[in-house]
Amino acid sequence: MADVRNPRSRHTGELSRRELLQTGLTGGMAVAAAAAMPAPLRGSDDKGAPRIPPFELEEATVAQLQAEMGAGMRTARSLVEAYIARIEALDPRLRAVIEVNPEAVAIATSLDDERKAKGPRGPLHGIPVLIKDNISTADRMATTAGSLALIGAKAPRDSSVAGRLRLAGAVILGKTNLSEWANFRSSKSSSGWSARGGQCLNPYAFDRSPCGSSSGSGAAVAANLAVVAVGTETDGSIVCPSAANSLVGIKPTVGLVSRAGIVPISHSQDTAGPMARNVADAAALLGVLAGVDPRDGATARSRANASADYTTFLDPNGLKGARIGVARTKFFGYSPEADDLAEAAIKELRRLGAVIVDPANIPHAGEFDDAEFEVLLYEFKANLNAYLAEWAPGAPVGTLADVIAFNEKNRDREMPYFLQDVMEKAQGKGPLADKAYLKALKKCRRLSRTQGLDVVMREQRLDAIVAPTGSPPWTIDLIDGDHFLGASSTPAAVSGYPSITVPVGYAFGLPLGLTFIGRPWSEGTLIRLAYSFEQATKLRRPPRFSPSADLSAR
Repeated sequence: MADVRNPRSRHTGELSRRELLQTGLTGGMAVAAAAAMPAPLRGSDDKGAPRIPPFELEEATVAQLQAEMGAGMRTARSLVEAYIARIEALDPRLRAVIEVNPEAVAIATSLDDERKAKGPRGPLHGIPVLIKDNISTADRMATTAGSLALIGAKAPRDSSVAGRLRLAGAVILGKTNLSEWANFRSSKSSSGWSARGGQCLNPYAFDRSPCGSSSGSGAAVAANLAVVAVGTETDGSIVCPSAANSLVGIKPTVGLVSRAGIVPISHSQDTAGPMARNVADAAALLGVLAGVDPRDGATARSRANASADYTTFLDPNGLKGARIGVARTKFFGYSPEADDLAEAAIKELRRLGAVIVDPANIPHAGEFDDAEFEVLLYEFKANLNAYLAEWAPGAPVGTLADVIAFNEKNRDREMPYFLQDVMEKAQGKGPLADKAYLKALKKCRRLSRTQGLDVVMREQRLDAIVAPTGSPPWTIDLIDGDHFLGASSTPAAVSGYPSITVPVGYAFGLPLGLTFIGRPWSEGTLIRLAYSFEQATKLRRPPRFSPSADLSAR
């Protein structure tokens, strides 16, 4: 599905948590050679420092816009037109939006008429939402996972995520760029690069990675190209780009949100989730996405666990009496900047009334990385072959083997910077009945769940565990790939448990995040804790679209 950390890091010898998002030109099918690094913004100087025009919707929230539409001050059409103009002005540089929905204005107009006749369907009625380009839509937009191999595919129906957004009255504004194939192609990839879209940039510093495979969703929402966005994660692809772009990102419990119609990696770990500028917006979006879907058997478990409205958990005093553990081993020490901001956040959590259990280390953290990668290789082959057969009629490829062959045939466009060693490893795997796969899957579940998070959560009676989300965004490197230092996404990713990241501050002008990890189906609790921290600190600030990091300000 989308977003996995890069398989093996050349720098650490471990699985890398990088996520790559596709990047893209508005309404276009960019070719790799032409889309490697974008041109300067219009009005920028010769050093690339942009002159960004004022934007009346900057940092606008779902509740604010809903109130203004209800009062007749704005319309869904005016919102869509404003965000499209913003995309046209900024995205030729950012490459965060791979395609704008050509029907967005017409859809918004229809929703305005419906509001006048019947009232709003809910909190997302008329709200422009961007979705990652691995989420299928049965409309005039493509669904390519950033790959030229899927151009021409025509989804037979909407993915469940797209369908739920439409049912809620949201306007699907367009598709966001990502790391091609959700960063499950090469061990030397650059986060945010795709053949279709080129290299997505970080709006806080153009020379820095937007991180994760949901990079376009992260960069777009940070840059106010939409109100909220949907990303996908296998391991870190929601939380990493959210942290790198000073956003709130929710990685739900696997099974809370349907994966039907999303280009897959792993049925054990894949999930879609919200990316927003604040906790309230993320909660509103999660309520729309969550629910049972007969097309995804994993969602049956959510029947008694999903909430129709996660905004009911927004409590500014939500940290009082909460027991918060600090996972130090493996998750601190790789970045002084991340450590310093996390320590300050822990003090703030205590000040806000939380009981801090420090340390509350996660047993076996780091001991199942190899097994995880083995599981992902097996599941990617099986799941992608199934997806292509059902969801990609008209594509020039029908199997993973076809994709590999397509990339070889189109090396100049698909592989100008890095190759496809991960895909080749996956193609070499057998069926899901193989003993090697079953052994690796059992190890992952045992060490991440029953002997991992379950143990520390139960013994310490914790409501959540906190750790730095990751390091400051690294410099983009198309030659050698990502320079990954560390992250805390894997325990929640492999166990299938939920996590949420919130802005925790800045180093050299670069955003960092704090992750809260919870028990299965505890999204409401995590939202309550994260909201309380956010409201007390209000750390997010919008990007300045700088050419590079501010090295004078640590």
